[in-house]
Amino acid sequence: MNITIRQEQPSDYKVTEDVVQKAFANMEFSDKTEHELVGRLRKSDAFIPQLSIVALDNDEVIGHILLTKINIINEDQSTESLALAPVSVLPEYQNKGIGKLLINTSLEKARELGYNSVVVLGHPDYYPKFGFKKASTWKIKAPFEVPDDAFMALKLSDDALSNVSGVVEYSSAFFG
Repeated sequence: MNITIRQEQPSDYKVTEDVVQKAFANMEFSDKTEHELVGRLRKSDAFIPQLSIVALDNDEVIGHILLTKINIINEDQSTESLALAPVSVLPEYQNKGIGKLLINTSLEKARELGYNSVVVLGHPDYYPKFGFKKASTWKIKAPFEVPDDAFMALKLSDDALSNVSGVVEYSSAFFG
């Protein structure tokens, strides 16, 4: 394997969506439309091109991660944050560290761009490896019913979530 990571380009879009579809094809908790979500998010105000990142093996797209803008809202304030969704790796490349590479790269790029936090709805045994903690730790809630341990947040800077609480407002692109 000769893995490289770079920003997704418009010429990658079709291949990336195929990778996303294949990555989720056999996932138990998938509605099999994650590739459509990626397409909708790219066309939304939430899209940040620098945070749409692909993994390549010898110039073939084998993985993708997307971080998009969200807000955490309460009665007093709205705080911009990011949502990590989805992260995708072709089945034959899974469990080889490519997802980890994509996540670490995207989080570092988000820091460089000045973002302070990221939320994810994901596997409670996987994302804590990257520093994610239950979002409820900061009184941050999902706008829909989810298990407390599966909805997580990560601070990208020390005081990022110290005065933040509320409900996450996702882009309407998340809801088709």
